[in-house]
Amino acid sequence: MPDPRISKLAKVLVQYSLDLQPGEHFVLRTSPLAEDLNLEVYKEAILAGAHVTLQVGLPGSAEIFFKNASDAQLDYISPIRRLVTETFDASLYIEAEHNTRELSGVNPERQSLFSRANAEISKIFLERAAKKELKWSLTVFPTHAMAQEADMSLKEYQEFVYNAGMLHLDDPVAFWKKEGQRQREIISWLEGREQVIVKGNNVDLSFSIKDRTFEPADGKYNFPDGEIFTGPVEESANGHIRFSYPAIYGGQEVEDIELWFENGKVIKEKASKGNELLTTLLNTDDGARYLGEWGIGTNYGIQRFTKNMLFDEKIGGTIHLAVGAGYPETGSKNDSGIHWDMLCDMAESEITVDGDLMYKDGKFVV
Repeated sequence: MPDPRISKLAKVLVQYSLDLQPGEHFVLRTSPLAEDLNLEVYKEAILAGAHVTLQVGLPGSAEIFFKNASDAQLDYISPIRRLVTETFDASLYIEAEHNTRELSGVNPERQSLFSRANAEISKIFLERAAKKELKWSLTVFPTHAMAQEADMSLKEYQEFVYNAGMLHLDDPVAFWKKEGQRQREIISWLEGREQVIVKGNNVDLSFSIKDRTFEPADGKYNFPDGEIFTGPVEESANGHIRFSYPAIYGGQEVEDIELWFENGKVIKEKASKGNELLTTLLNTDDGARYLGEWGIGTNYGIQRFTKNMLFDEKIGGTIHLAVGAGYPETGSKNDSGIHWDMLCDMAESEITVDGDLMYKDGKFVV
């Protein structure tokens, strides 16, 4: 018998996160490893009156593709993907990994070429989402591989995932609505401000948020959730940051990343592991060396690093920066084929905005 929290998650995703309506075209992108959740989401979407398209990936196919595809195949944009991105009303991706390191042996240049080719489709997706023409969400279904990556047993990881989404509560939606209200109070304080300075053991960085919008993250686009984020002014970042947690891209781990910014651009990068991948991805296109996002984790219920950014960027007491594409709804103008989040611990650090202390040692003080 399926875990009752799976049925609850499906209801939250369909009724709250996506708010599916009768007649809407909805694509469910998933893996057969998430069968229990897939069927529950499918049922809820049908009950909501949506027209459902299933895109079920084949475990192992990504490795075959990236290792064997020609340049023409890497550069190809599927007309089906284009049609879905340009015309569908809602999209849900359920991540259920069978091997988190499937692409570890893939040449980074091949992933970079694929990202460049698909930058146009990614831009259309983000623009339609910003205009509220496309509703989307991302969640996780626990698998053995993902549990191993997080240094947990499957049982421990299941408890972690479902508790992070507050699915143990009678009314998780009420929790996320209240969390959104709390986030909006912080966002209200930030409205109209311009200059951000982040200083600490791992960071000495400044950038502008002038005329940029902060977005709350209360279980709509990601589930679980818990952050506020914006897009820094593209040419404003100056200084240095060391990311104290590993960054993962395409199943490959990059450790101890350091970035140096000048007038918004990464002018120097270094990593103790995965340095070639880091440089290759930063050279994907013109926008890849500029910031597309600055986020602050607000979920103090997540305190364990799992090597999955869906959870890790939400950790209370951290910030994250993403190089590459920004979210248009924040005012970001940065375009790129990549959007790569990197996580920094904020213990013994502080954030000031226009000279006012906002955040100290992992906590908001406003």
